[in-house]
Amino acid sequence: MINFVVLFLLFEVKIVVGIPRRYSCLVLPLTSLSYIFRRRAQQKSTHIILYMAPTKKGEKKKRSAMNEVVTREYTVNLHKRVHGMGFKKRAPRAVKEIRKFAEKMMGTPDVRIDTRLNKQVWAKGVRSPPCRLRVRLARKRNEDEDSPNKLYTLVTYVPVTTFKRLGTVNVESED
Repeated sequence: MINFVVLFLLFEVKIVVGIPRRYSCLVLPLTSLSYIFRRRAQQKSTHIILYMAPTKKGEKKKRSAMNEVVTREYTVNLHKRVHGMGFKKRAPRAVKEIRKFAEKMMGTPDVRIDTRLNKQVWAKGVRSPPCRLRVRLARKRNEDEDSPNKLYTLVTYVPVTTFKRLGTVNVESED
């Protein structure tokens, strides 16, 4: 019964006839709720839709951290990203996946990959890129005046002996 009370605190309840397809919400059949609640429902209705209660609109503005210059180290699992690819497409796909990973983590569409990282990906040929790579993602200010992006991401290779107990690390930038 306690879970039932919490359910009513979190959701605004509406009873409908049928299931409207245009709403993305939680739909429960009437048989899953208590007998008392079913008695109150109309005889025609077959389901109950629970909408999330409206949130309070606050004046808080979040500061965007995407405009700051920052450097972090990540471990990229290339094995799961190139799994199922044809042999001749694995290393090129690994480079594209590193680019996609950097774009997602740093939030900049302009991603530049260092030549040492590219050579490390291609070291064992097109068929077998490394399973994991430790990379340093540096979000930097763009010096080019006519570029549409204010920031770019530079991806460099970090040599490590083992990947165990390595997490995401913030690095103090050298420049």
